Amino acid sequence: FLTEKLLREVDLGRKYSNPDFDLESIEKVAEAAAESMKQAEAVTHIGLGKGLVEKVASNRRILGENGQVVLQRQSSSGKIKEAREAPEGTIDPYVRLISFWKEDEPLAVLTYYATHPQSYYGHGKVNWDFVGIARQERQEALGGLPHIHFDGAGGNVAAGKYNDGSQEKRPLLASRLATGMERAWKTQEKLILTSDMLGWKVIPTTLPVRATLKEEELQAKLKDENLTEKIRIRAARDLTFVRRMNKGEQIPISSLKLGPAEVLHLPGELFVEYQLAAQELAPERFVVMAAYGDYGPGYIGTEIAYSQGGYETGPVSRVAPEVEAVLMETIHRLLHSEQ
Repeated sequence: FLTEKLLREVDLGRKYSNPDFDLESIEKVAEAAAESMKQAEAVTHIGLGKGLVEKVASNRRILGENGQVVLQRQSSSGKIKEAREAPEGTIDPYVRLISFWKEDEPLAVLTYYATHPQSYYGHGKVNWDFVGIARQERQEALGGLPHIHFDGAGGNVAAGKYNDGSQEKRPLLASRLATGMERAWKTQEKLILTSDMLGWKVIPTTLPVRATLKEEELQAKLKDENLTEKIRIRAARDLTFVRRMNKGEQIPISSLKLGPAEVLHLPGELFVEYQLAAQELAPERFVVMAAYGDYGPGYIGTEIAYSQGGYETGPVSRVAPEVEAVLMETIHRLLHSEQ
């Protein structure tokens, strides 16, 4: 909404977003959440499981011998021979599942998997793509059991090795992900869950701003009518984030403790390395991660990634390389400190 406000001030309102639709959607979700409380069920157990997902995810950043990105493997890069033949690279190959039970009756399922959820796209139609198809398939297979899916830290992960952007690839990718979800369901361990096993932590965090983003320069770009709308809209988005951080605004980063499970909620298009690092920090626990919360930072890479080139650590990332140290400290505190 802050970006839209800036754009309206220079007669570019509604060029970037539809605030009326956004507000309506927020209100509908709030109303549905309130209504759902009238149908609350007591949870006695949770189920924890993970399933291997084969031939879906691959790292987007292919490094050369010099340690620099030599090939940007996007979501539909499978049409390029080099992208198909390059190794999968660093990914998290597992979909993780948390289910809620009332004794022997399943109530709901949450799943988490790290990848860009795109097969063919860019045609002006918003849809749930292969990830949504997989979720729907599993919900129907379990008799309509509510199933909510979260994208993990998939900022540098996509289906590019296995997807060429053709329409027939969408159901194939969906089937592969659904198979992983089914494996997670069938192998889950069911555990007692009581109220004293629950916990909620929130750590407000200030993220370091990219050094090249200067408030005065961004404001000048926004007002420059000689520039393209695309450049001016980008300037408004950048300016919004810079002002938020310069004013000392902090982004809430949180964890939900469910017995032996830890559900982490992170901002931005986070690199998968953060998800893998969180799991290593607490190997005795069942750690899942949902990224893409506060989208202000854009892409969030690892420190070394900012010296390696590539799309994700270019202008689409509004944070500085020091962001890794900041986020890892926050993740460590969420997993290991009492609050």
